[in-house]
Amino acid sequence: MISFGLKDFVDILLVALLLYYIYRLMKESSSANIFGGIIVFIVVWIFVSQIFEMRLLGGILDKLVNVGSLALIILFQEEIRHFFSTIGSRPGVNLMVQLFRSKKEKDKVHREDIMPIVMACMSMSKQKVGALIVMERYVGLSEIINSGDIINANVTQRLIENIFFKNSPLHDGAMIISHKRIKAAGCILPISHDTDIPKSLGLRHRAALGISQKSDCLAIVVSEETGGISIAEKGNFRLRLSAEELESVLAKEAAIS
Repeated sequence: MISFGLKDFVDILLVALLLYYIYRLMKESSSANIFGGIIVFIVVWIFVSQIFEMRLLGGILDKLVNVGSLALIILFQEEIRHFFSTIGSRPGVNLMVQLFRSKKEKDKVHREDIMPIVMACMSMSKQKVGALIVMERYVGLSEIINSGDIINANVTQRLIENIFFKNSPLHDGAMIISHKRIKAAGCILPISHDTDIPKSLGLRHRAALGISQKSDCLAIVVSEETGGISIAEKGNFRLRLSAEELESVLAKEAAIS
């Protein structure tokens, strides 16, 4: 007699939630079709090996599963890294990380730390100078920083505007701000292939969304076409921000200490 209790229901529910989360992760990286193919293969493998008990074909599929596990790790290494970095950036985990930080590291973000960024964005917005500024939070961006030119300078309005000046060799890349300093400029960001992005948003917006999907950072975009200021965070956009709104978002959510 088969018994079905609360533990079995919870078990099935957790597996369903895990599969749904993995599907969303694959969809963000345009790997949804591959994920669907893997699910079909697993279902066929279960039917052949467990239900129909076809020994020859089941044995072949068993070998493919053993080899395929390693192949999947190699194929989806970026998605796996994103999966664990997303878990590590959850509020509860961040709270645990904060407990181990020194007092100096726990200093709050002050208005004088934010205003050079806000003023630079507003100035570039009026002049329709394109810009992409990424503010590191809990998840490190060392690989992104190393893809550009190291600057390691104080955050000032003049320096930000000079870097994104149209004739500057670094204006096309992203600027990374970490620990209240401009770490690098001209950095290369991963591009989001999300099909839901409005066509009116350009490559800078796709790059901002891409890095926000792989990290817990804040990505500020100044549009070269419209001068509009946007923020990408956790795979979502906040569009057409005013100076007050930008300052408010940075003050509340940007952990640049």
